[in-house]
Amino acid sequence: MNTAVDYILTLSCPDQAGIVHAVSGALADCGGNILESQQYGRPMDGSPTGSEAGDAPSRFFMRVKASVSAPEARLREALGTVAESFDMDWQLHRKDQPLRILVMASREAHCLNELLFQQQSGQLPVQIPAIVSNHPDLAGLAEFYRVPFHHLPVTPQGKPDAEAALLRLVAEHNVQLVVLARYMQVLSDDLCQRLNGQAINIHHSFLPSFKGARPYAQAYSRGVKLIGATAHYVTPDLDEGPIIEQEVVRVGHAMTPPRLAARGRAVEASTLAQAVRWHAEHRVLLDGNRTVVFD
Repeated sequence: MNTAVDYILTLSCPDQAGIVHAVSGALADCGGNILESQQYGRPMDGSPTGSEAGDAPSRFFMRVKASVSAPEARLREALGTVAESFDMDWQLHRKDQPLRILVMASREAHCLNELLFQQQSGQLPVQIPAIVSNHPDLAGLAEFYRVPFHHLPVTPQGKPDAEAALLRLVAEHNVQLVVLARYMQVLSDDLCQRLNGQAINIHHSFLPSFKGARPYAQAYSRGVKLIGATAHYVTPDLDEGPIIEQEVVRVGHAMTPPRLAARGRAVEASTLAQAVRWHAEHRVLLDGNRTVVFD
């Protein structure tokens, strides 16, 4: 008798009748017991489903957690048949296999430390086989958590070599996700394309927005009342990739720029960790320039 294994299935396809029935049937035929199921139908024009939308939802998204007794090969065959019938993009993951991530950072430690702490304390379902930095400053932090540290300096002339070395580490360690934890280098368009849907970045976000040098000083001079952070997938368009998670906190007039920066670092760290957790739990499905997040 085969021992049941928990799997997570994610899929998207053109919306039509019978999708849930077909998926459920394939799982049942493989001795599957559905433990969780979430789905979303995205309207054709992006409006809420209903009389104002004018059209039925054009694309369907689904995440299913199921305990399955059949061998994985049989399960994949059954789901593959359903996927072909409905023109599905789909992925199947064993729940007991943590996601392997490579973390990139520069000199600021807060986001890297949060990921390492949550991973080591069992709060984040990932493995971190390598840390990459363009500076040596965070080598001590990596050593404390016993994670190999790779110093890859980046210069205008040496950037292609540094990115090639990064990709070698990704392949060598079977990395499934690259996380930019305040890595202060712009990735090349080619590398962004290579890591499409497999790299997450974090940046501060203000209302109103401030770019360039000393953003917290700019925020202080304008008397902002909200600061926050945005975690998103990496694309060639800087800081404009599909958004996974955002968080904001209120700040007051008496907070100095250093206090604003400290509050901002805390928000960046928690927002990035949440985005990585949702990705690692296979809760994020790409929908063009947007994401569907099953929380």
